[in-house]
Amino acid sequence: MHTSVKALFVALPLVALSACTDGARQGPSKGGPPGGMALPVEAAAVETGVVSRGVSTVGTLRANESVMIRSEIAGRVAAIHFKEGDAVTENAPLVGLDDAELRAQLAESAATVKLAELNFTRAQEIFDKKLLSRQNYDEAMARLNEARARHMLQQARLAKTRIHAPFSGVLGLRRISAGDYIKEGDDIVNLEDIRSLKLDFRVPETYLAGIKQGQQVSIQVDAYPGEPFNGQVYALDPRLDEQTRSVLLRARIANPDLRLRPGMFARVTLALESRAEALLVPEQALWPIGEEQFVFRIVDGKALQTRVQAGQREGGKVEISAGLSAGDVVVTAGQTRLRDGMAVQIAGQTDKSTPAAPTGR
Repeated sequence: MHTSVKALFVALPLVALSACTDGARQGPSKGGPPGGMALPVEAAAVETGVVSRGVSTVGTLRANESVMIRSEIAGRVAAIHFKEGDAVTENAPLVGLDDAELRAQLAESAATVKLAELNFTRAQEIFDKKLLSRQNYDEAMARLNEARARHMLQQARLAKTRIHAPFSGVLGLRRISAGDYIKEGDDIVNLEDIRSLKLDFRVPETYLAGIKQGQQVSIQVDAYPGEPFNGQVYALDPRLDEQTRSVLLRARIANPDLRLRPGMFARVTLALESRAEALLVPEQALWPIGEEQFVFRIVDGKALQTRVQAGQREGGKVEISAGLSAGDVVVTAGQTRLRDGMAVQIAGQTDKSTPAAPTGR
């Protein structure tokens, strides 16, 4: 009797363990709510929009035209006709040098020309009467031409005592004062045309095939955070930099209110291409499996696992180039518990048939 009782006590735990194991095997084989209930998820419809592919880099703003005004001759500064920071028009007078000596030299050369003309007239009359040799006639003509050339040279030197703006722009800070004696080549003031600016920036050679004139650029500068300024590429350097393996591009940026200035550092976005009517889904809709991307497309109240091809990402949206159509509804939250073909209920909708989702296609 004692042996039977002992055997009974040994068998009971084995039966209980077997029952627990069988109970675990009888549970649901897939995730999700029990009893075939629809799993609540969040979803969004596939949208269409414009997608741009671009490259980000940095660049420097330069004046459309820039020159340091310098004197071509030495002389004393007699007059300054501008104020620092002034906007001037083309040919506006800037500086006048003392011209008393040059005017005297010009008067002297004019008198020499007058005398040479009289001598040549007399020589011509005598030559016509066969009383003057051809050599003397030619020498009189040469002296007249030389006198006229010297007179023109004095006129050119006198004109250089008046320095004018070569183009319209904004003047910088002057380097001279009235009464200064300046030598030829001395700096006077810088002149900048900033009604539009040039933007110089470099792009790696890997993008060379997609670069062309007329492409749009957008820049941002630290002086105006968050405010974009737009422009257009108009020139490409035909030679790549051997050190950086990059190509230099130049764009033009409109600057009608003169807020941008030459020398500014700019963060540049170059638009390589733009696609209209691109299909877009929220980034959280993508469900990566290995190296492939999937979404759960809701059709007739069920989540269908669909492989897609993802493209550009921008502003929390992902371009879908294959696998979806406009108007499809995809799951954006709750994928961790989903399986292909599982019944779902879009959050905020009471009807299990999810009327917002399309029917099967």
